[in-house]
Amino acid sequence: MSEYPPLEDYGLVGNLETCALVSVDGSIDWCPLPHLESPSVFAHLLDADGGGHFRIRPAAAYASAQRYLDRTNVLRTEFRTAMGDLAVTDFMPIVDDEGGGTRSPAIYRRVTCERGRAEVEIAFEPRFDYARAETIVEARDGGLLAAGGDETALLMTDRPFDVSDDGATATVALTAGDAEWFVLRYGDAEPVADGRARRLLDDTVSFWRGWAHTCDESECVFGGPWHDLVVRSGLVLKLLTHRETGAIAAAPTTSLPEDVGGVRNWDYRYNWLRDAAFTIQALSNLHHGAEARSYFEWFLDRCRAEDPERIQPLYGLHGDPDLAERELEHLSGYRDSSPVRVGNGAIHQRQLDIYGELVLAIYETVSDDGSLERDDWDAVRGIIDYVPEIWREPDAGIWEVRGGTRHFVFSKLMCWVALDRGVAIAEERGFDAPFDRWRAVRDEIREAVLEKGYSEERGAFVRAFDDDALDATALLVPLVGFLPFDDERVQRTIDAIRAELMTEEGLVRRYDGDDGLPGEEGTFVLCSFWLVDALALSGRVEEAREVFLNVLDYANPLGLLAEEIDEGEGVQVGNYPQAFSHVGLINSALYLGRMSGRTSAGIEPMGLELGEGVGTSGR
Repeated sequence: MSEYPPLEDYGLVGNLETCALVSVDGSIDWCPLPHLESPSVFAHLLDADGGGHFRIRPAAAYASAQRYLDRTNVLRTEFRTAMGDLAVTDFMPIVDDEGGGTRSPAIYRRVTCERGRAEVEIAFEPRFDYARAETIVEARDGGLLAAGGDETALLMTDRPFDVSDDGATATVALTAGDAEWFVLRYGDAEPVADGRARRLLDDTVSFWRGWAHTCDESECVFGGPWHDLVVRSGLVLKLLTHRETGAIAAAPTTSLPEDVGGVRNWDYRYNWLRDAAFTIQALSNLHHGAEARSYFEWFLDRCRAEDPERIQPLYGLHGDPDLAERELEHLSGYRDSSPVRVGNGAIHQRQLDIYGELVLAIYETVSDDGSLERDDWDAVRGIIDYVPEIWREPDAGIWEVRGGTRHFVFSKLMCWVALDRGVAIAEERGFDAPFDRWRAVRDEIREAVLEKGYSEERGAFVRAFDDDALDATALLVPLVGFLPFDDERVQRTIDAIRAELMTEEGLVRRYDGDDGLPGEEGTFVLCSFWLVDALALSGRVEEAREVFLNVLDYANPLGLLAEEIDEGEGVQVGNYPQAFSHVGLINSALYLGRMSGRTSAGIEPMGLELGEGVGTSGR
């Protein structure tokens, strides 16, 4: 086994409060407990020597592969050896199985011998508090108790283990038909009987299958060879959704590098406001209206609780605004990519695009279910009314550059969106609003973007007012209704991005130019999907399909996508799996299906009707 498996070798399980990454070698190499933002108990992914893991695999040489049980987030890792076949089934129960008591997050691992006979190696090496706490493992009735700092976890098993101070190992002989359960519960807990474990597995399978998107593939707008990947993407988004607050994490991991060996390593276990509108669109179009509404309520709470100038680009999944960034110097990082960071310094940045993304998300939700209370409108109106005061200021932009503030074109574009959708909401709902002021400033922003944000020399919308570099966010100019798709400036921008930001491998980079950090990142998966959207909705459907299928080739066998692709090595990089990447996949499949003539009543790009900025004819 490689010291650091490629990201493609991992599957994800979770319980809507936290997640664990399980390798194709049967090792849990990343898991924070009890919540996603909590310190890790297993962090082999960030330090192969001391991060900690929980591994179950054959003792003999093997070949292995992973798959999910159909339409679930229950993961099955299958091993084939010369003497026999094994399978490890991993899941985290969603529902409290204690009949109403305090929930105890748990990972259930069922080992079965499918053929012949095999010896199974188990290595249990927890490391609490990002491997900072001294961890002690002791045998006790019903299993192994691990303790570190003020935390404990109980591994429930009837098998004897060889116990050292900070870990335990065992070898178990199984023959065809044998099954063993290994249940890890955070906090001290009573053992779980096999019968109850089996019932929980059945209940978890039923939960996911009851939730997953279903449709008639022959008529579904998501139909095509990518249908199952769309369903998987929806299941990934659900895994990243906190069941109590409705907030959605950008990813379940921290510090997986965008540039292997470099410093572009960030903590993504939080909710970014910039994701709001695109995520709500994806959830709604998969018919997960309850999740879309819950997410809407989460960021509407931010509107109610915060003055507009105090709204942050990101928050903890429980609404925590204090996400101070710090470095864990004792961890070596994935493939020696340091520093390992927890928290995220972007909380201190000014990002003007978030106001447009908030209002666009509200507009999308209100258009879908028609409900917005007048008291909530007062909070939303305060955000919209703040935009005329600040749109002329520089900011850090959607990509959170650390090289100083600038007049980013996308930030200005989203300020225009805030006012444009604000006017639409107020008019459609009969709410009071300073219409003359909002329309006047909206027109002023539009003029500035067209004059300073479009370069005749480059034949494209550019990254910033004082810069001729390109940025993939320009692909959103027509998607948010600023210009129609058949506008010459839009089409020239699409062509320029294809020529200059698309690599030979057919993937799209975020931008050209300095961002204040050393090294280079990979191509950004979401940006490739934005290109698909722009091409498809321009009527360039075959071009869009070609780009889309090319991106899908980089998904791992489970259908999971990281934040970026290192096109040189052809591997996934960045935090994994990435919500934004899966949102992009869903929405691109939607647009391709729509423009291919599939049934799609009520499905429109960012709330626009055809004819309102969406061209349908090819060039």
